[in-house]
Amino acid sequence: MDEDNPPTTALKILRYPAMLLVLAVATAMAGFVIAGRLSKLAIGHHSDGIGLLLASMVAALFVALYAAFRRYVEGQPVREFALRGAPLEVGVGILTGLGLFSLVVGVIAVFGGYRVIGYHSANVLIPALSISILSGFTEEILFRGWFFRLVERWLGSWTALTLSAALFGGLHLGNQNATLLAGIAIMLEAGIMLAAIYMITRRLWAAIGLHAAWNFAQGGIYGIPVSGGSMDGVLRPDIRGSDLLTGGAFGAEASVPAMVVATSFGLTLLYVAWRRGRFMAPIWVRRRQGAAEQE
Repeated sequence: MDEDNPPTTALKILRYPAMLLVLAVATAMAGFVIAGRLSKLAIGHHSDGIGLLLASMVAALFVALYAAFRRYVEGQPVREFALRGAPLEVGVGILTGLGLFSLVVGVIAVFGGYRVIGYHSANVLIPALSISILSGFTEEILFRGWFFRLVERWLGSWTALTLSAALFGGLHLGNQNATLLAGIAIMLEAGIMLAAIYMITRRLWAAIGLHAAWNFAQGGIYGIPVSGGSMDGVLRPDIRGSDLLTGGAFGAEASVPAMVVATSFGLTLLYVAWRRGRFMAPIWVRRRQGAAEQE
């Protein structure tokens, strides 16, 4: 902020976190409208390549909207998408997502809930990659880049964590084959883990990589439904047993093994964030502390 040109009252109101949150929702809605127009252009083209291109275009659109919002509405640099160190963070996120979900499948398999009975062509990886790119970028920008970050600036880290996790899990209740347990599972697994990754890095690259890789492994590799939507994977599985073990029709995300593995990892990351001093107090507490320091 330029100390020689202090912000006007109107600008202070515009850039108050609650107001920014409202504007972010409007920007996201505009993004979805544009994405819908792009989707209409692909009608009649059933090529997996077209789907991958469309997913990449929508991901790029949301990155551009987020960057423009951060720079021109908030008046801040786009730290969440800084390029320095991005390949490493994306790579670590991808490896973590693949490893975590493979561990979940391994636990389910040990208890007799998953076994491989055949294979599909590697071509099934393309639509899985499209869905993973789309969900990884758009959902992390919406839920961690905008919602979590702005609520955290306003109400503090603990409230932002609680509200963003509850919202993320609650919105999944509208998915096909969703159950209350599935919503709670998403809230505990992804809501904690992805917010904690953002808190540690204060960037979106690792969270996007993990989110995309988790979905890609789930559907594209192991052939397990992704958040309620069935998908062919390279492996053709026989999934049997109780819904608590396998997650049922919603997919392994709603299983006890996934909740234990992912939530434990998320809580560990949250502890790391706390140890590194990444937690933020509510805005009124920070202002009071700042005033006290100036006395």
